[in-house]
Amino acid sequence: MKALVYTDTLEVQYREEPDPIPQAGEALVKIEAVGICGSDMHAYHGKDARRVPPLILGHEASGRVLSGPHVGERVVLNPLITCGACGACLSGRANLCAKRELIGMRVAGAFAEMIAVPEQNLLPMPRGMGAVLASLTEPTATALHALRMAERVLDRPTSESRVLILGGGSIGVLAALLLKHRGCEQIVLGDTNRLRRQTAASVQCAEVYDPAAHLPDPQGFDLVVDAVGSGSTRAVASRCVRPGGVISHIGLSDNEPGLDTRTLTLSEITFIGHYTYTPSDLCAAIEALASGQLGTIHWIECRALAEGAQAFRDLHEGQAGAQKIILIPGS
Repeated sequence: MKALVYTDTLEVQYREEPDPIPQAGEALVKIEAVGICGSDMHAYHGKDARRVPPLILGHEASGRVLSGPHVGERVVLNPLITCGACGACLSGRANLCAKRELIGMRVAGAFAEMIAVPEQNLLPMPRGMGAVLASLTEPTATALHALRMAERVLDRPTSESRVLILGGGSIGVLAALLLKHRGCEQIVLGDTNRLRRQTAASVQCAEVYDPAAHLPDPQGFDLVVDAVGSGSTRAVASRCVRPGGVISHIGLSDNEPGLDTRTLTLSEITFIGHYTYTPSDLCAAIEALASGQLGTIHWIECRALAEGAQAFRDLHEGQAGAQKIILIPGS
């Protein structure tokens, strides 16, 4: 099969790879659409020790089952492989499983024509749902999971909250769209990339600003969603969240200083870290996308998997205006 393989820092190659062979309890899936995630870019930049080249990256995928009891069905992949038997799994928090694995991290991912995954990780794709839309399930579930956790501790409904979103990639925009669907009308979103700001503004889900030219209101937000996760964005979040507010930390850009723990303590600010999603979050994300709750998804760009190397370069150089580039095998 053909696959896009991460081979070195700033290098991915479209090349021939052995066909995956499903093991007991696994299904072979023909990939129809797969998105490039920020974590794939971290690997590309040589900043993710967990992703060691050569490796097929990619975990935001949908496709058609080629083997096993679900053969012929169109599915969304749950990329998070867990044991299903530990306390975290049994309590509904499988994302915290100590034995968790993510496709495209240490095992082969979905930037390929085919992938073998556990049958329990196949989620039915609603009839009439396109593969490209379905491939947005994973980032949608990530944003949904973070908002669901933040809503538990906010002292007012999100519909009444003022929200700052740091980062205008797919998770930032999806968080804004989910908040808007919940009735939130005070959403401010910042991104350093001019092209992505233009695209985010066209979605009309938030007031969009340039962090290099404008600073958000200090202590002006009930909820700050950090979809970047860098020292600089943690510093902004610390400055902009109101006393008693919530910082929702999704991004994993770096581990540099920036979070003001003194301010968090003196102002009783809740800081929540979020990792991926639960199976119920994935199902809710599929429903939100399939039902049209998030509106027209015009802020994505589709390219052939064979053009994946150029897509990675464009993202690296800040030349891609889309919030998400989705790769299509065989096109």
